[in-house]
Amino acid sequence: MEKVILFGNSAVASVLYMQLSENTQFEISAFTVDRAFIKEETLLDLPVIPFDEVELKYPPDEFKMMIAVGYVKVNQLRAERYFQAKEMGYRLISYISPQAGVANGVAVGENCSIAENCSIAPFSHIGDNVFIGTGSIVGHHTVIKDHCYLSASVRISGYVTVEPYCFFGTNAIVRNKVVIARENIIGAGAVILGDTKEKGVYMAQPAERLPIESDKLSPP
Repeated sequence: MEKVILFGNSAVASVLYMQLSENTQFEISAFTVDRAFIKEETLLDLPVIPFDEVELKYPPDEFKMMIAVGYVKVNQLRAERYFQAKEMGYRLISYISPQAGVANGVAVGENCSIAENCSIAPFSHIGDNVFIGTGSIVGHHTVIKDHCYLSASVRISGYVTVEPYCFFGTNAIVRNKVVIARENIIGAGAVILGDTKEKGVYMAQPAERLPIESDKLSPP
């Protein structure tokens, strides 16, 4: 049984606690977070420790860590704590759901989370500190570089390169042989058909409300 400290006290940390607890390889010992963001002294009946004290109370030669933070500042916060934890000497674990389909030979880095019903195709590569949400697809020969976040049901086709610090909203789609530039935000439902620009923000058109009430709409 591997003892793990989770960095975070938000929804991401709570969900990862449940996912990791169901995997008998891991035992969650405590949560840690920056002192200014401690709301309660416990979470899910486990102690919440200030990050500046965690190394003393849960030493890295006995405990591993996972940075359970979402896409704040286009993943910059998760990356900062990832590097700090490594400097402290912690080994960072990754979680791959037993319900995810990850092809043989696919390289998955450290501090990654691949949720249930994901499909990671052959010859793809997942870098460090990458979170992939429920039901997402990563196509063959695609490279997802470090510090990225894919929300639920993202579709990335084959031979795509995703540069570091990118965020994809729910149901975003990327065509094959496309390069997603560094620090991109791809909004929910957006369809990307060509290479993007660094720090670009790409949003889908929102749905429009029709000038008719639903109970007056004729069936097709």
